[in-house]
Amino acid sequence: MKYESMRVSDLKDELRKYGAPISGTKSELIQRIMQFEPDTGLEHDESNTISLEDDNEQDESNETNYSAMISLMRTHVYGPLNVGAITAIGISFLMLTTVLIIQPSWLGFGEDYEYELIDFDQQRARTFAQELVDLGHPDWEGRMSGTVEEQNTSQYISDKFTEMGYTAEINEFLVPMHHINSEPSFRLCVQGLGGISPCDGPAAFGSQVTPFQHRVDYVIQGFSGQSEYMFNEDIQVTDLGNGSDEALWQTATGTIGYVRGDSSKIGNTELYSNAAINDLAGLISVNKNYNCGKIEGNDCVPIFKGTNYDSLVEANGGSIPTDIPFISMSKDAGDIFEAAVINATSEPASIELIIDVTNDEERTIYVPCGTIEGRTSEVVIAGGHHDTVYQAQGAVDDSSGVASVLEMARQISDIVNETGTPERTIRFCTWGGEEEGLWGSRAYVEQMQSSLSDNLRLYINLDMNHVDADFESRGNSLSLFTNNEDDFGHIKRISELYKEERSEIANRYEIQLSLLDGDQGDDNQMPCNSDHCPFVYDLGGKNGRAVVCYGSGSWEYHTYLDTMDRFNEESLAVSTTIYGTYMRLLAYDLDV
Repeated sequence: MKYESMRVSDLKDELRKYGAPISGTKSELIQRIMQFEPDTGLEHDESNTISLEDDNEQDESNETNYSAMISLMRTHVYGPLNVGAITAIGISFLMLTTVLIIQPSWLGFGEDYEYELIDFDQQRARTFAQELVDLGHPDWEGRMSGTVEEQNTSQYISDKFTEMGYTAEINEFLVPMHHINSEPSFRLCVQGLGGISPCDGPAAFGSQVTPFQHRVDYVIQGFSGQSEYMFNEDIQVTDLGNGSDEALWQTATGTIGYVRGDSSKIGNTELYSNAAINDLAGLISVNKNYNCGKIEGNDCVPIFKGTNYDSLVEANGGSIPTDIPFISMSKDAGDIFEAAVINATSEPASIELIIDVTNDEERTIYVPCGTIEGRTSEVVIAGGHHDTVYQAQGAVDDSSGVASVLEMARQISDIVNETGTPERTIRFCTWGGEEEGLWGSRAYVEQMQSSLSDNLRLYINLDMNHVDADFESRGNSLSLFTNNEDDFGHIKRISELYKEERSEIANRYEIQLSLLDGDQGDDNQMPCNSDHCPFVYDLGGKNGRAVVCYGSGSWEYHTYLDTMDRFNEESLAVSTTIYGTYMRLLAYDLDV
């Protein structure tokens, strides 16, 4: 067959002559062309055919659709013209006029696109996630940015891109990044013998030492400083309530500030900035209100939260504070601390707080990317962040997203191998530094500013696009949103197709779609809480285009309990298939 040896782009050019859709695999394009071959019955005896082609000159934009319609609407007339023939000609002309004016979607005009759902291998996605988790720190399990664990993760992802047939590269960026050098220690001591017995050593008679377990009872917070407060230093603690009383902060200079109650209204950046402004010796916050009783008994598990580097530097007079340790405790551990230190009926317990953190240096973070060059410089990028908080496996946040990116990349690679070179360049990247301030994606967008401003068609972000299997307690919703009306229309139509063709999965989930097309600062803006933000708001003064997915049920988010035990690979199929299908369309159809 002569079409087998033709390039995909040439096949598409041939289809454009007929006004036919040009998306799909090579074999599908050939089958579509064959419908217009003479032996299909569409060719007629020209001597007995009334043709309107010679009488209607069309501009180039309408020519292909027009000629295809004429071919389909030729009318045979035998003998002298009669009323029936004239009527038939009139109807044909009317149909043609209607088509050119109304352009119904069922004839290939308007919003009728040929979407073909990509595949998704659940087990392979789970394997990707497990392999990512296995790359975590040997003690506290995370893949924190700037560590050897993150470097190894980046190499793993780059190797996967290479295996799939992409041109892989690892971008490196030096950014401000704190680094946890060794296991911290946090203990309380009530001295024996009326306060004269030491807390440690062979002479410690009757002293009671209460250790807190790192990761379970407390976690270090973002850009915490270091400390080496020992029992014999008798460091004092100031009760700051919920942290909203400025006068209490002013009395806390030189002491460890203790923040409790509803601290959700005051973020870590404000708390730590207040500690720097008032020259505190340390800061302890307690989780008293977030996901209490949902994860571990009736406790409120300690959560890692980041802080804004620039704000801390400003609050500290131009440099990051290096000697103000910052930790967060669980509710149960906080109750023990309060009883022994804040509300002690006798001598308060002494504190040992050793935090071995370096936070005033730049460290290298990594952005591995895999690229298949298209025939044009326009590019579609999909990504998720491969770093985690330091103290968690990050199975959901965001091994789920990176596993989805890898599985989507694998499927798109297979499509390219079958279909041929895409029209647009396609790229998959994963980001380091997300948990500490979107460092990786921001640095990448800044470095690629000129190219992305001119050529970025769409960025796809997958961050916790996961639903816990416990639907009854946690819900089953997935939120898909974008900042562009055209992209929203495509995602909506692909979602409907997904519900029809993959109903066995789609029916198990509530797929929510949103259009958030406001400017930054508007009520309907795209949120800036993940790596899509730089691609939307940092592109040379204009808004870029992005689609994003978040899933429900991530109670273990940023805690030591974000493990593979609760991983639900099925839920990843929804967003990966819908967005991967759209990526496929964008790759091969420059008109979209």
